[in-house]
Amino acid sequence: MQACNWLCWTGGSEFDAACDEFNGPEPFSLPSPIPSWPPGKGFAQGRMCLGKLEVYRVTDFEKVWSCNLVKGKSKGATFYRPIGIPNGFFCLGHYAQPNDQPLRGFVLVAKDLSTPEPKLGQSPKRVTDLPALQKPLNYTLVWGSNEWSDESQALFGCGYFWLPYPPKGYKAVGFVVTNSSDKPSLEEVRCVRADLTEPCASHGLILSTVSTLPKFPFRVWKTRPCHRGIEARGVPVGTFYCSSYFNSSEDLSISCLKNSEPSLHAMPNLDQVHALIKHYGPTVYFHPDEIYLPSSLSWFFDNGALLYKRDEARGEPIDSLGSNLPQGGSNDGKYWLDLPSNGDEEWVKLGNLESAELYVHVKPALGGSFTDIAMWIFCPFNGPATIKIGMVNVALSKVGQHVCDWEHYTLRICNFSGELWAIYFSQHSGGEWVEAWDLEFVENNRAIIYSSKSSHASFAHPGNYLQGDNKLGIGVRNDAEKSDLFVDSSVRYKIVSAEYSGEDWVKEPCWLQYMREWGPTIVYNSRSELEKIISLLPVLVRFSVENIFNRLPMELYGEEGPTGPKEKNNWEGDERS
Repeated sequence: MQACNWLCWTGGSEFDAACDEFNGPEPFSLPSPIPSWPPGKGFAQGRMCLGKLEVYRVTDFEKVWSCNLVKGKSKGATFYRPIGIPNGFFCLGHYAQPNDQPLRGFVLVAKDLSTPEPKLGQSPKRVTDLPALQKPLNYTLVWGSNEWSDESQALFGCGYFWLPYPPKGYKAVGFVVTNSSDKPSLEEVRCVRADLTEPCASHGLILSTVSTLPKFPFRVWKTRPCHRGIEARGVPVGTFYCSSYFNSSEDLSISCLKNSEPSLHAMPNLDQVHALIKHYGPTVYFHPDEIYLPSSLSWFFDNGALLYKRDEARGEPIDSLGSNLPQGGSNDGKYWLDLPSNGDEEWVKLGNLESAELYVHVKPALGGSFTDIAMWIFCPFNGPATIKIGMVNVALSKVGQHVCDWEHYTLRICNFSGELWAIYFSQHSGGEWVEAWDLEFVENNRAIIYSSKSSHASFAHPGNYLQGDNKLGIGVRNDAEKSDLFVDSSVRYKIVSAEYSGEDWVKEPCWLQYMREWGPTIVYNSRSELEKIISLLPVLVRFSVENIFNRLPMELYGEEGPTGPKEKNNWEGDERS
């Protein structure tokens, strides 16, 4: 399919264009080949059974249209149709991605595993008697370059976006792109029976023409299931959502697929999980000036950590396995952990890098089409913060410090291929997903995690990251840099939980069931330290600085003791992004 894509801007008037062919982003592959994984059921087989549907992941594409928005701040995008679809499978929609990223994506194509369609003149008795897939009845043109002037088309080329109109009881799960105004063939895609779908949401803007051609707005987003987490069953198709007007992310005209197969057979078994960690386990680098390093939990317990109970003055020693910690329940404020009281407090704060290990939680993501390997790291102490106000850096004595610090990062593995797809970097109360093509690798396919000084937030690249307002240069510093202080998670780890397995190959340790606070409630008002800094500033900047500090998460002030991994929202839910 030949694209019409004469797209560039050389100056002069907005549409004074010189024409140049753009072939789309270059493909991406991981630095090293993927190994052969240990044998199992459905992991890394290229296809997946969702109950009444079998889906196959397609990564070969034919370009349909490229829109390269050189003028303005918006970035361009390229749109593709999948090719090389196996016999018996049908396209569900086309693929799109930004031009400033390497080509690395997929769409799912589907095969109907349901009962045959009723004979002519015979009505189905139930909805579930209907075929899982049906051709659309028609298409609706959502946006097309025919709405633009000839000058605009010279800049942006010929692109038309069509929404399949599904039969009653069916849902469209993707759009179709053409480079002419002729409607696509009804054979181009299939719609999916509604009970085999779930609602999806838009996220991650791919393309916006608003800043370049505000009179003709058009936006394209990636899609993902609305409900995400261990129990959620929505499966992303890899298609996109587009609109010529603003649309709520929770009210889309397309859906995602639903995994109705209870066994989640595409998830890896224990041998495969170990192989994945060995192959992809990142190396965590700490800042060269870091003094509050990680340790293993057994080292922390063995070196005098104490369990305190409300209304009791003396703390109780904790055994190596944490078996005498209160189990289950919720954070009722009755218990907390603290540093030793025998004079070793300052020494234990420094941690013990030689004993440090990553605690691994393996869980299904996106309906079992991906595996999330969450790797938790423990530090006995979180150091105080450094505040940046313009060119001035102020090292604080209290703000940011607290006993015990849990941080994590999460590897997202594609269950169709076993590829590392992205890594989530936790950063205080939030974090960010970083695609594999934007990672740094220490060796082969093992990425680098940069842990920031004192706070232990994780980042994909070295540098100074400001938690606050980057434009004004006001906020909390997070300095990340490589050093000789590191932990290799590919060899120093323990799998502590994998609820999906339904087997005894992972026994959760006692300390994981401790749902109370891992540190004492701070008795001082740490906010007062920031207020002293604000009072010393010129009157003209006080208000701006105070507003920024008010937006920082409460955990920065450390007034409540931190909680353990199972108390975090992302333990059962998806990462916040």
